Amino acid sequence: MSDTERDAPHRRVVVQELTSLDGFVAGRSGELDFFDAVPDYGEVDRYNLRLLAYTDLALLGRKTYQMFSDYWPTEQAQGEVVAEAVNSIRKLVFSSTLDSAPWGDREPAQLWPGDAVERVQQLRQEPGGDLIVWGSITLARSLLAAELVDEIQLHVVPILLGQGRRLLDEDTGMHALTLLESKGYDSGVVTLRYRVGRAA
Repeated sequence: MSDTERDAPHRRVVVQELTSLDGFVAGRSGELDFFDAVPDYGEVDRYNLRLLAYTDLALLGRKTYQMFSDYWPTEQAQGEVVAEAVNSIRKLVFSSTLDSAPWGDREPAQLWPGDAVERVQQLRQEPGGDLIVWGSITLARSLLAAELVDEIQLHVVPILLGQGRRLLDEDTGMHALTLLESKGYDSGVVTLRYRVGRAA
């Protein structure tokens, strides 16, 4: 990642998603079975470590937090390339229903019960590295609609779902995208990075 790509007067917000080739980030009921189309994400994860080197806070919705915290801090995730990075990064969970956000034996995530857009606007003005949104479709949509997303990173899985939940909907508006990088792997996954322009 070049210095030019990171040349911004504020902390950058990066949305990172796994998506099917036809643009779905989850099944109709939110299921993520299509992830299993790739038996080994090692190449993708090693590349992702380079991107995470610039990141110091993960932004999560409640459902993604619960899914992540049930897996990443457990023995099941030991040996995963990105496990230590995922477990050690600071996390902020947007939820008005959770009372706490534990993360195994690691530092718990912070909770924010209020408006996500307002909080991210504040965070962008504070010193620090990039802010990354993992999964969390509703949160990602809200930040895109509010023009707070600087980059979208898509890991495209070689599968067609035909139906499901898309990252974008009619409320996110039209945004011009500039391709920053594309990278393919032997697994069939393709990573696409786009700079996000202002909504039209």
